[in-house]
Parts: sequence; C-alpha cells; structure tokens
Amino acid sequence: MVVKPKSSRKIPVVLLLVVPALLVVGLWLALRVGPKPAISLETEWPAVGRSNLVTATFSAPGRGLGAIRLELSQGAHTEVLAERRLEGGLGLPFIGGGTAEAALEGTVGTEAFPWLQEGDVVLRAVAERPAGLLRSPEPVVLERALAVRRRPPRLELISSQHYARQGGSGAVVYRVGETAARSGVRAGDLVSPGSQLPGGGGGDRFVLYALPWNVADPSQVRLFAEDDAGNRAEQPFLDLFKPMPPRTDTIEVSDAFLERVVPAIASQTPGFDASGSLLDQYLRINGELRRAELAEVAALAGASEPAFLWSGPFLQMPNTALEANFAQTRSYLYNGRQVDRQTHLGLDLASTARSPVPAPNSGKVVYAGWMSLYGNAVVIDHGYGLLSLCGHMSAVSVAAGDRVAKGQIVGSSGATGLAGGDHLHLEVFLHGQSVDPLEWLDAKWLRDNLATKLRVPVG
Repeated sequence: MVVKPKSSRKIPVVLLLVVPALLVVGLWLALRVGPKPAISLETEWPAVGRSNLVTATFSAPGRGLGAIRLELSQGAHTEVLAERRLEGGLGLPFIGGGTAEAALEGTVGTEAFPWLQEGDVVLRAVAERPAGLLRSPEPVVLERALAVRRRPPRLELISSQHYARQGGSGAVVYRVGETAARSGVRAGDLVSPGSQLPGGGGGDRFVLYALPWNVADPSQVRLFAEDDAGNRAEQPFLDLFKPMPPRTDTIEVSDAFLERVVPAIASQTPGFDASGSLLDQYLRINGELRRAELAEVAALAGASEPAFLWSGPFLQMPNTALEANFAQTRSYLYNGRQVDRQTHLGLDLASTARSPVPAPNSGKVVYAGWMSLYGNAVVIDHGYGLLSLCGHMSAVSVAAGDRVAKGQIVGSSGATGLAGGDHLHLEVFLHGQSVDPLEWLDAKWLRDNLATKLRVPVG
C-alpha cells in the first residue's frame, strides 16, 4: 500500500500583499513627521517701546502642531511670553490630523520688562512637530529683530502767539528729533498731521490744524511727536483759546418741501433706502447720508497734495448775504414737533438765482457731481489737507482733475439737495474736519495766524 504525502497549505495571496503593505505603512508612520510648520510674526508697532502687542500664528496641515512657543530675548535675558502644547494626529485621509492652526499673543515693552535696554531685541516663535516613533524632528524657529526705544522723540515749539477759536484753524511750526515717525496736533479725537516745513531743516515741521466745533476744552489740544514704537511727546501750545458762542436756528419742514427735495435726492442716490414716508426718507438723508458724505470728504482730504495750492484770502461769492452761519445747531420741526437736530457746518450765501460761483481759491478739483445732501457740488483741494466745498448748485462747469484759479467760475448757484431756496453752501474742511470759513475769508486773520508763522505767501 502506497501512502501519499499530505499536500502543504498554501499562503493566501491576499496575505502576501497585505502584510508587506502594512509593514510599509507602519514604517512610514514611524518615520513620518509631516511638512514644516509655517510661522508668521506680527507686531502692533514696528519697534518696541512701552507696550507692543505681538501675535505669532502657526500653521501645519497634515499631522498638525506639537508644541508652540513665543519668546523674547535680549542679551542674557530670555522670557517666554506664551506657550501651548497641542495634540498631534496621523494626518491620514478621512482620519484627520491634529491641530493645524494656532496663535499665541504676548505683550513686550519696557512696562512689562524694565530690563530692556535701547538696542535690538529678538522675538522668537518656535513650533515643534509631533514626533514619529523613530524620528523627532528639529523645531522650526522664526526670529525677528526689533529696535527698543525707551525715550520719546524730541519735540520743540518754534512758532509763538497761537490764538485760536473753537471750530477754527491755525498753524504751528515746530521741530522733531530723528526718531519721530509721526507728528502734528491732536484736538480731541482729531489728528491734524504735520508736514515738512518748506525751506526748513530736516527736523522742521509745520501743521495747519483744525479745532473741531464740538471740542470746547483747550486742554484736549496738544502738539505731539511719536516714534515707531508708540512713544509720544506732547505739549500744549495755545496761548489763547476762545470758546464759540451758541448758534441755533429752527427749520420748518413742510410737506411741499419734502415733495420737492426727497424724490429728487432718492432718484440720484444709488442704494438709497426709499422705504417709509417722505419724512422717514428725509430724516435718513439729513442724518445717515449727511454723515456718509462728510466721511467721503474726509477721505478726499487724506489724499490732499503736500503743497500750497492757494494764496491770499478765500473769495466769498460776490453780492451775497449771509443767511446761515457755521456750527449752527438746527432744530427741525414738522407739524409743530421737533423731528431732528443737526449742526450746519458751512456758510449759506444768497444772491440772485443761478448766479456764477467762483472758485474760493486756486487748487485742484477732486470731486464734481452729485452729493445727495449738497446736491450738485464741487470739492477743491487747496493742499496740505485744506479743501473747500461749493454745494446746492444748479449747474457744475468743472470736472474732477481740473486745475482752477481763484475766482474761476465752477458753476451756478441753485437749490439742489436739501436746499430751501437758491443759494450757495460754502464749507471749508481741514484734514476732514469742517472749520469756520469766515477765518479763511479774512485777510488779516490769514496774515496774523498763518503767513507770519509759515513765512510763505499764503496770507
């Protein structure tokens, strides 16, 4: 009897394929550390002064971040400003990784770290990746050197006899040190920026400053110089400050007036909310649109040419009577009840209907067209943040970009926008703030307050 040998069991082909694949995946996971994290550093100020907020952001798709840290170093001192340890992951499809993005914040400056000395300081952001089973990658480090400034810039007042009125304007000449990055006059929340003094030395500055009509406290008016670390030197400079007397008026709003002005404004103002009654729409024009258009003029002032484009006193439209003054608080009555309260920030000048309107002074037209509240209007840049606006005109004869001479006709008076009758609305802006136009029409005021200080032919 012949005995046949037992046949050997064959290993399934699937195992022959899966086992090596698992070994490869396991080895890949053991060695894998993922791509290097991306790091960025942002600072509140370009240099370090009393206080500077620092933000470090970290990004690591895939396995995610391990530990992150933000440090400050100068000489032998190293301070950890903030740190976190995060959960990593495998970074496989459909499984996900760990924390892919994170941020740290810290405050550096001489207040928190009095040992900081003038010179350079190093900000350091460190990101560690989750370690593999067989590999521990080196951390990724981003460093940024910043200058430390412990003292504010030098600030010296040069001009004298600074007499100003609430709602008015003025000029001041001063000198700053080489570390000054910004300077000018702060009046309440308004900053009038300084400029290089024509013909002056490297540190000589001047500013045409505006005093807001609603700032009545002269202690809020300061000359300042600030460096790139936020250190600021300030000093008062006004020798005399005159408060503005109250100016009030009452405006009767009739149905006939609403029917005349509101549809015309609504039809020419894209995006205007024409819902509700004519009175509802009028109140939006008198309030929301008024503020929006003042903001538009302020934006135009930000692009003003750094040059004196004007000279001599501004022109009042010929043969006109003053109907409404600057900074006049108006109460608006409808059917005997007050429905609104706004401040009129220009001069209303009345003459015969459709009279020629001269450019108040030489400059560049930066806007010519429809402005809702002001109707047909022309805005002229006179340089160094000084702008004039002629509004309510029936026609405009210039275009944006035109250079105009003082007295050149820019249009005709009218009753467009929120105008009760034919007149010219003349408004003067300095760094986006409405100021009293009567000063700019006064040759003596210009000579005493600007020309004698600036020593340029502007008076």
